[in-house]
Amino acid sequence: MTADIPLTLTDAAAALRAGTVTSVDLTRSAIAAADRLDDPLGCYLSRFDEYALERAAAADAEFAAGHDRGPLHGIPFGVKDILAVAEGPTTAQSLILDPEWGAGKDAPVVARLKAAGAVITGKTTTMEFACGMPDPTKPFPVPRNPWNPETWPGGSSSGTGIGVAAGMFLAGLGTDTGGSIRIPAAFCGVSGLMPTFGRVPKSGCVPLGYSLDHIGPLARSARDCAVVLEVIAGLHASDPDCVDAPFTVPGWTEDLSGVRIGVVREGHFPEHSDPALSAAFDAALTVLTGAGATTTEVTLPYRQEMITADMITAGSEALAYHRTDLSTRWDDYFVATRAMASIGAQVSGADYVQAQRVRRVAQDALGRLFDTVDVIVCPTAAAGAPTFESLTGPGGQLDFGRLFSLVHTPYWDTVGNPVLAVPMGFTAIGLPLSLQLAGPAFAEAEILRVADVFQQSTDWHRQAPTSLTQGVAA
Repeated sequence: MTADIPLTLTDAAAALRAGTVTSVDLTRSAIAAADRLDDPLGCYLSRFDEYALERAAAADAEFAAGHDRGPLHGIPFGVKDILAVAEGPTTAQSLILDPEWGAGKDAPVVARLKAAGAVITGKTTTMEFACGMPDPTKPFPVPRNPWNPETWPGGSSSGTGIGVAAGMFLAGLGTDTGGSIRIPAAFCGVSGLMPTFGRVPKSGCVPLGYSLDHIGPLARSARDCAVVLEVIAGLHASDPDCVDAPFTVPGWTEDLSGVRIGVVREGHFPEHSDPALSAAFDAALTVLTGAGATTTEVTLPYRQEMITADMITAGSEALAYHRTDLSTRWDDYFVATRAMASIGAQVSGADYVQAQRVRRVAQDALGRLFDTVDVIVCPTAAAGAPTFESLTGPGGQLDFGRLFSLVHTPYWDTVGNPVLAVPMGFTAIGLPLSLQLAGPAFAEAEILRVADVFQQSTDWHRQAPTSLTQGVAA
C-alpha cells in the first residue's frame, strides 16, 4: 500500500470510519499495486477491477448514508481460485476442472464476505487443485515470492499470500490441507489462520482432502484474521462437516498473565534449519513471557504418525476425486498433482482406515496435552522461502520429503485444531521467519489473543517487501 493507505485491515477499517480514506481509495491503491506487480509475481488468475471499483463506490455511499456493515465493509479482498465466486470462473489453476463448476455462484464463505461489504478484487493463484508445485509448461502464472522472486511463496494459497504481502488487497481467503494457508503466510511474511475443522463451511470449494480441508484468512495481523473469521465462521447446511460454532472477536489485552504456553522444539529444528531460526524463536518466547505467560517444554503426541497420516489421507481422498480424469487426461494434469495422486494409488483401504484410527488416537492425546497448556507454539517452517529448484526433482515433481522436512504444518491438519502463523523475524538474506500458535479445538480466540500481544510488541507483521517500492525482476 502507498504511504497514505493503511497497511492492515483493522487500520483501514478505522480510517474508513474516521473519514480519512474511502473504499475507492483503498481499491484504487490495490489495483495500482496489481498493475505494477501482478505480472512479475503471479498473484491473480482473474481480476475484477471494474466490479471492485463499483462495490467500493457502493460501500462509500452506504457509509455516507450511515449504513455500516462491519469491519470488512469496503475492504479489498482476494479469494483463492478454488472457491466459487459469481463474478468469475473457478479454475483450480487446472485444465481439468469443468468450466461450469460453480459458475455464477458464490461459495458460502464468499457470500458471507459480500454480505459484510467486502470488495472482492479477483481470484488468486494456487497450485493445481491446491496441491503440488507450479508447472511452467501449463498456461497459468507461476506465483513468486515478493521478498525474492526466485523463491517459492508457499502453497497452495500462493496468490493470497502474495497479494497481502505486496499490497494488492488487505486480506484474502486461502485453504489448508497440509499447510496451504500457513506456508504462504510464513514465506510471504504475513499472518494466516487455519480454523478448527468444521468451524467454517467448505462447500463451494474444490476439494483436495474431504476430511482435511479448511478455509481461513490471510492478512497482515492476528486482529485482521479475527475479524475475517467472525464473518465466515458458523453453521451452513450445505456442508455436513460444518458445526454450529460461530466466532466472536475476543477482547484484546496486553496482559498474558495466567496463560500457559507449551513450547515444541523436538523435530522442529532439523540440521538444515536456518541459522537465524533458533534466536528468532527464543526472542518470540521472551516477548510472550514478558507479557506474563509461562512456558513449559512439550512434545507433540504422535507427531510423525500424523505427518504420515496427512499424506495417506490427502493422497487417498485426492485420488477419489480425480481418478476418472486421471485415467483419461493424465497429461493435462500438472506433474506434481500426478505425484500426489500416485501416493493415493499406493495406499490400500486398510492403510486409509488405519490412518483415520490413529488420527483419533492422536486427537485424544493432544486433548490431554491441552489440559496442561493453553497454547502450543513452534516454528511454522525450519527456514525462509526455498528456491523453486530446491523443492523439485529432475522431472519437475514436488519433492514431498524435502518439503515436509522444511515445514511444520501437516500435523495440525490431521488433528484439526486451530493454528495461526505470524511473522517473527528474518533470515540473514531477508526472508521472513514464522511462529506457529495452536490451541484446543474451537479455541481460536485464545491463539489470536496471544498472537496479538506478540504483535503489539513487535513489528514483523508490518514489514513490507522491497517489491512495494522497487521494481521486481521476474
